[in-house]
Amino acid sequence: MNEPDAIVHVIDDDESFLRAIARLLSSSGFTVRTYASARDFLRAWNPAEPGCVVSDLNMPGSDGLELQDAISQTLHPLPLVFLTGNGNISSTVRAMRTGAEDFLEKTAPMAELLAAVRRALARNARERSARARLDMLQSAFASLTPRETQVLGHVVRGRLNKQIAADLAIHERTVKLHRMALMTKLQVHSVAELTRVTQEAGLLAPLAQPAASAQASPYGA
Repeated sequence: MNEPDAIVHVIDDDESFLRAIARLLSSSGFTVRTYASARDFLRAWNPAEPGCVVSDLNMPGSDGLELQDAISQTLHPLPLVFLTGNGNISSTVRAMRTGAEDFLEKTAPMAELLAAVRRALARNARERSARARLDMLQSAFASLTPRETQVLGHVVRGRLNKQIAADLAIHERTVKLHRMALMTKLQVHSVAELTRVTQEAGLLAPLAQPAASAQASPYGA
């Protein structure tokens, strides 16, 4: 499935400024959608679409910082570029600390705004790719059987097949079969690669902790 076009969402209660920014961005090759308020944006926004937000900081109702809080709590947060006519240091610091891509005066040169939007879109693309990669890995790990997960925990601790077999009270041949199956499911070809993807999925620390030996027949699953 092809990735949809990235959308630059522009939010401002000043209609003339909103139109001017939309024209600027559209003429620079961006796909743009405009909104008169944060509420209008949140009501219409499809989080599955890539993009970024260019928003006025000071608006009636929900202001830019409240909008940033709302976006940050979703599964697919978008980078924000804030524009303001009367910014202050405390707002700037809070916006940047909570992940804003940039904070510009409305009188900033056109080139600065365009550069900030390009950075925001590039950041969104990286974050979406990372989330997709994590989802894929977590799905692969979820496909492991309980016994395969046990064997995985021993492998990432550096245990040999005969040691794993003794710990789990199963035959060494059975360990080899489980090991081959889990590496096939995770699409890895070495212990180093297995350890890396386990860490990437956020599972290395819990799996690397020694667990109580499971009791099973010598040829059990």
